[in-house]
Amino acid sequence: MTAPAADIPAGRPLAAVATLCRNVAVLLLALMSVLIIVQIVGRNVFATGTPWADELARFCGVSLVFLCIPVLALRGQHVAVDMVPMMLPPAGRRAFAIVGELMVLSFACIMVWALYAFLERAWKFATPTLGIPNWVLYAPAAIAFGLLALVTVARLAGLMRNAPAGREEKPS
Repeated sequence: MTAPAADIPAGRPLAAVATLCRNVAVLLLALMSVLIIVQIVGRNVFATGTPWADELARFCGVSLVFLCIPVLALRGQHVAVDMVPMMLPPAGRRAFAIVGELMVLSFACIMVWALYAFLERAWKFATPTLGIPNWVLYAPAAIAFGLLALVTVARLAGLMRNAPAGREEKPS
């Protein structure tokens, strides 16, 4: 389950999008760090609260986590328990990988659908402190799961294309 992006169909375009997600996530991490420092300095030096900074820092933290999901999936660095598949022959590992990718694809599609349904209502409301429309806060999750679905389809296509023909025999 660790096929590099170059080994899967549409790997280069997906890698470019994943790089964009990673870069945005890095910027959000930097912004979150600055916002937390602003909060600490404001509270301890100037005795003033900055509730807007707390809200924006939370948004940055949640968004950067979601934006890293397709990056890690494309690289094959997402969380995976591979103890059982590693004990199987190549055909069994491939079958486990296909089932795993199908489960990830199902989850990603369910999340895209659920987030779309949620965003239909969320656009009406704004955040309490900043007044940002709620759909802006949830959009990174929808984007991430949409990209995860695309990455998973590409990984499945790669598994199908590079599949060994029949059962591989071990050399005697």
